[in-house]
Amino acid sequence: MSLLSRLSACALAAALATCAAALPAFAAQVEVHDPVMAKEGSKYYLFSTGPGITFYSSSDMRSWKPEGRVFAGAPGWAKRAAPTFNDHIWAPDIQHHNGKYYLYYSVSGFGKNTSGIGVTTNTTLDPRSPSYKWEDQGMVLQSIPGRDLWNAIDSHVIDDEQGTPWMSFGSFWSGLKLVKLDASRTRLAEPQEWHTIARRERPAFEADSEAGPAQIEAPFIFRKNGWYYLFASWDLCCKGKDSTYKVVMGRAKAVTGPYLDRQGVDMAKGGGSLVIGGDRDWKGLGHNSAYTFEGRDYMVLHAYESADRYKQKLKVLDMKWDADGWPIVDAADLNRYQSVQLP
Repeated sequence: MSLLSRLSACALAAALATCAAALPAFAAQVEVHDPVMAKEGSKYYLFSTGPGITFYSSSDMRSWKPEGRVFAGAPGWAKRAAPTFNDHIWAPDIQHHNGKYYLYYSVSGFGKNTSGIGVTTNTTLDPRSPSYKWEDQGMVLQSIPGRDLWNAIDSHVIDDEQGTPWMSFGSFWSGLKLVKLDASRTRLAEPQEWHTIARRERPAFEADSEAGPAQIEAPFIFRKNGWYYLFASWDLCCKGKDSTYKVVMGRAKAVTGPYLDRQGVDMAKGGGSLVIGGDRDWKGLGHNSAYTFEGRDYMVLHAYESADRYKQKLKVLDMKWDADGWPIVDAADLNRYQSVQLP
């Protein structure tokens, strides 16, 4: 190679390096399942299904900093409730009451109702605070195959008008349940009070040990303008391009129901009006939560991105209300909202 050729090659290489340095690094989106959120001070905190419960912080609900995991190891009771537990903790729910945060979570064997719901508490969500320390309160509720035709997973806690806490939960089997908690918020109230708030048809002779085709899970109750709105996820998640997950809902005047859909059908009798489903770009929408931050209502959920091999991505959507008081979200916001995972 001549000296001129070498100089030309060096100049080209230098130019390419300069251009590459000027280009922004690819910004990864936040990959989560079953997201829930809380705000403390000026920071938002996002919790997700994953090893030890993965969580993130953000100042704008778009750029999220990974903060590690809530549990360094397995909860002490996990293997007793779910013998196949493998450090993967499911479906967190974050609540704040009287200066304390309650993080509910589930352990389970996939496709089994060998499941349990536990709760851990903290006085702050800020992992940099000197008072930051999660203290596990143990198991709140357990489902046992052969005894229970319900699954102790996917919990959400809401207070009624009197300030009494209620836990909704459930996945497949005989549907979604609601049970009263005591004042500690870590145990069931006695005497126990249970309700079925939503379900789908289950074949009469389906084996009790099987989840069956009654595809419903992930309840979340949101209180607004004198109504309780029950959101639930129907159909199948976690199937990539074949995922059919979608969000449905009904509403009630009492936390215990009945929750009626737009056509007046009780969700405990198979009712449920569609809120948002998948499209060409996004599959498997569901396991949502809902919040009011700074006077605006939001729906938070996961969705599988078709263009990225159906990886699960965080979505935070504006939730508005129609003239009859029903929640609506714009499916176009699925493409408008793009999270960024910070280093």
